[in-house]
Amino acid sequence: MDSRGNILDTQEESDQKLPTGGEKIIQCLEREGVEYVFGLSGGAIMPLFDALVDSKIQLVLTRHEQGATHMADGYARATGRPGVVLVTSGPGATNTVTGLLTALMDSAPVVVLTGQTITSMLGKDAFQEADVTGITYPVVKHSYLIKNAADIPRIIREAFHVATSGRPGPVLVDIPKDIGQGPCDAPFCDEIDLPGYEVATRGAPEAIAETARLLRAAKRPLLYVGQGAVISGAGKAITTLAEKLRAPVVTTLLGKGAVDETHPLHLGMMGMHGTAYANKAVAGCDLIMSIGGRWDDRITGRLSDFCTGAVKIHVDIDPAEFNKIIRPDVSILGDARLVVEDLLPQIEMADTADWLEQCDKWRRLYPLKYSKQGGLRAQHVLDRLDALTQGEAIITTDVGQHQMWAAQFCRSRSNRHWISSGGAGTMGFGFPAAIGAQFGNPDKKVWAVVGDGGFQMTLSELATAFIHKLPVNVLIINNNFLGMIRQWQEMFYENRLSGSDLEGNPDFVKLAQAYGVKALRIRRPADADRILREAHEHDGPCVVVAEVVKEDNVFPMIPAGASVSEMLIEKPKHALAKPSGST
Repeated sequence: MDSRGNILDTQEESDQKLPTGGEKIIQCLEREGVEYVFGLSGGAIMPLFDALVDSKIQLVLTRHEQGATHMADGYARATGRPGVVLVTSGPGATNTVTGLLTALMDSAPVVVLTGQTITSMLGKDAFQEADVTGITYPVVKHSYLIKNAADIPRIIREAFHVATSGRPGPVLVDIPKDIGQGPCDAPFCDEIDLPGYEVATRGAPEAIAETARLLRAAKRPLLYVGQGAVISGAGKAITTLAEKLRAPVVTTLLGKGAVDETHPLHLGMMGMHGTAYANKAVAGCDLIMSIGGRWDDRITGRLSDFCTGAVKIHVDIDPAEFNKIIRPDVSILGDARLVVEDLLPQIEMADTADWLEQCDKWRRLYPLKYSKQGGLRAQHVLDRLDALTQGEAIITTDVGQHQMWAAQFCRSRSNRHWISSGGAGTMGFGFPAAIGAQFGNPDKKVWAVVGDGGFQMTLSELATAFIHKLPVNVLIINNNFLGMIRQWQEMFYENRLSGSDLEGNPDFVKLAQAYGVKALRIRRPADADRILREAHEHDGPCVVVAEVVKEDNVFPMIPAGASVSEMLIEKPKHALAKPSGST
């Protein structure tokens, strides 16, 4: 009651003192240790953007929601910490789908917070309403629709736990606007209660013992290292295992960097565009042990001919991967690092001198090579980038020819220093992923290696890099083609070019300068070292455009549907039949 005898609305006064749902969500993010939120605002998500004003979390305002999701993905892969996205309802939310698929396929921990129409209007086709949880169901590890503000602390805690535990992946939380702007008096949540959600850690002792027995019996063992080894930080243990076994190491595209690629036992990347000597070793081994790899079709080629007669061992934290592609002799469910660490005491120093000599012979006979004639070659530019960075820079890529050349020539010496879109093959990923990686590693050099096609899909994020003065470098391999498509059309479709010529490309140097970004151009091989170094030493964002020969092909190559033994070392002299497998 006030001085005039009027009764006050104490409930309304009390509600005004409570944090809003949006403020509670931001407080939950702070408790999770979130440094950055990548996103783009809109009507339904404004309560959370408003709450960010008073938060220590830094908002990175992007130019497109897809760019925001790729930035969060790059941040997550480069740091091992979850990346967070904040976008509005409807098209804002659906613009994240490509990034969610990319993160799911490559096991990246990303939490995407989306705005939604008010709860009373759900299902009524309100303005900018979309069934986001339904649309994204196939491309997330889990999703939530918050209908009660009291559930906010529990859901946010669970979202981060699910995204980062076991096999990491994206989690989506859909937030109706009335939940975000209404009061929330729920206490913070520290306990997790998820019946049925179990995370494997150490492998079964009997499976590890059987693996040790098989490894001791092998004469030509091979360690095949995938993304799971990167995620678990298993590189040191795998290196010790390789040295004790005296076994060569090969990696998948996403396994690069788990083991130092300059190590004498490292044969490089295997698979469709892997090194010839890595693929020769795959075909010649008598035991292949997959550590955090999923026997992807880019690795195996024609399954009926893959490692016939070789013992197969599979270590993975996701039981869904067992027997999906390959039926191994031994499957070990567990964290890659912990499994290998438990295996090491049972391994003795092996005598594989003949096997290693054979692998070295293949390395000498089938080195990576490229023509030094006929103009600037992408391989030359990437070879010189490797010489400049010495394997110490974080390198991200888009998808296509430049990606495969970068994987071949740019060696990674440290974990989480190679970031590329693998399973989804997402063009436009490389540049925003580099921005996210640079935010997560402000003291490291970051290079995005992109094609002229993919770069144009997310190039608007040049504004984001410029505003934050990020020292991220972008190397555009510009051949004025969708190069990998053109290569397939040349090799398998009688060179009938359809939809692969990028006539109308802009002047990328002028385009970057229009955003206020330093830009350089390489036209001659002799200029590569000088220009790359100038960009590398620049203290802000820099775009380097390498004007490479238009019609160059990536080799080695295993045609889709072919076996590893049918690998092409160089351009065939005759046209090939259309491939029976996927591109």
